[in-house]
Amino acid sequence: MATKNKESYRDNPLLKKVGVTINWTQEQAEEYIKCSRDPIYFAKHIKIITLDEGVVPFDMYDFQKDMIRTFHENRFVITKCPRQVGKTTTAIAYLLWTILFQDAQTIAVLANRGDTARKILQKLQLAYENLPMWMQQGVVEWNKGRIELENKSVIIADSTSSSAARSGSFNIVFLDEFAFVPSNIAYDFFTSVYPVITAGTKTKILIVSTPNGMNLFYKIWNDAVQKRNNYVPFEIHWSQVPGRDEEWKEETIRNTSEHQFRQEFETEFLGSSNTLVSSQKLQQLTYKEPIAEHDKVKIYKNPVKGDGEKIKDHLYAVWVDVSEGKNLDCSAFSVIDISTMPYEQVATYKSSSISPILLPTVIHNVARLYNDAYILVEINNTPQVADILHHDLEYENVWKVFTGNKKPQQLSGGFARGVQLGLKMSPQVKRIGCSNLKTLLETNKLIINDFDTISELTTFVASKNSFAAESDANDDMVMGLVMFAWATTQKYFREIVNHDVRKQIQLENLNQLDEEVLPAPIIEDGLKHKFEVLDGDVWERADSGEVYAGFVRDMIRNL
Repeated sequence: MATKNKESYRDNPLLKKVGVTINWTQEQAEEYIKCSRDPIYFAKHIKIITLDEGVVPFDMYDFQKDMIRTFHENRFVITKCPRQVGKTTTAIAYLLWTILFQDAQTIAVLANRGDTARKILQKLQLAYENLPMWMQQGVVEWNKGRIELENKSVIIADSTSSSAARSGSFNIVFLDEFAFVPSNIAYDFFTSVYPVITAGTKTKILIVSTPNGMNLFYKIWNDAVQKRNNYVPFEIHWSQVPGRDEEWKEETIRNTSEHQFRQEFETEFLGSSNTLVSSQKLQQLTYKEPIAEHDKVKIYKNPVKGDGEKIKDHLYAVWVDVSEGKNLDCSAFSVIDISTMPYEQVATYKSSSISPILLPTVIHNVARLYNDAYILVEINNTPQVADILHHDLEYENVWKVFTGNKKPQQLSGGFARGVQLGLKMSPQVKRIGCSNLKTLLETNKLIINDFDTISELTTFVASKNSFAAESDANDDMVMGLVMFAWATTQKYFREIVNHDVRKQIQLENLNQLDEEVLPAPIIEDGLKHKFEVLDGDVWERADSGEVYAGFVRDMIRNL
């Protein structure tokens, strides 16, 4: 019968049990002190698994040392990096150093999926098991989702759900592949995570990811670069990895695609493929920070008020997409300045929890602020919002839609037979709206200021014979813009705003064509030249001042 190892944790010879004392040599004591003072120096004791050589020492590249140094010296770090550069292993080295050499540290490892987070913890456990026994802390708990050591340091693994890490306080929250957290839970998750590190002054949030479109990761990164938040941006380029040169780049593109390489290795914030708006245009869209925000209403520009004489009040319109208020899709609206072109988004609202009974009051208050703005409400789910606005709140500027005699829906200002309070998003309306929205954005006739709207546009993709949000994404803000784009094609809208966007675009295209037309050619019919026929050949006199004579002289000089 085999005897149990009294010094190991649960008979694992690679793990030390709590309370075991090891007599250090002088060399080990000195090495331990060096490791405790420098996480980069400590990393040489870590072992990793490689595809080609199995378990090997972690020989760090220079950019990986810089990454650990950035983690160590800053509270908030966001790292943008390509695929397969050892970013997770580098982060593990720092987290492992933290729980070994600092007492009572609590760390949360969170990823877009719980399984991914547990795999990160497994890599950390492998590195821990390959440390020399004299360097280890005794193990209190050791499983797939949690490690606890005798110095009271704890590290857990979980998914980035809205409830993750809500229950406790953490010294470090490590977010892996944060760009791949589904958009519909990213905000709720981050709202729940951030408070858990606010209790301390040295607590950290470390975000590491490959880009995946213009989502919350993109916003945090962009704000960090623009110094609008306290995150320190750290970027890794694919060429910093030894062996990755132009030849490797060309081979990778041949085996994948240009788009995939740009997103996965060039770390560009590209949208999904087959988006309604071209990827080139999406990359040019820039968001603004709201100048005011109250109860989820974001104000980007205050209403322009006239002086009553020379300057008129600006015209505004509110475009409302209604949900059922059950924390699924969002009720959302955009306020757009329609006085001049380019049209401009000046305020937004988005909520998944507000009920259709309360939404009309929010719309009403914002519309009144913006010079009694016109309102168009989508009524596919319920006509309740439009009815309350018109009948209960007695708001006059609710646009109606004529639907009589099987004709397409038409924007209307008054009541008549066949007129409804709001717009039904039919396939025809959506088709016209999507087509016109694409034109408005790509010809710079519509300015978008809201980050959520831009983010939704990057995931608004072709779906069968139409366009819709891809899975795990929303299109509530975009659908309000689709309604607006449809309305700009309506005669009633053109009469109100007193300009025709379609004619203006056509006129600009004609002017552009005029500028691009080649200059009229010089046509020579030869009738004005002095020719002679000698021995059956046609000759032009060399002393002639005409075009052909000049050509002959130049040719002779060059002989």
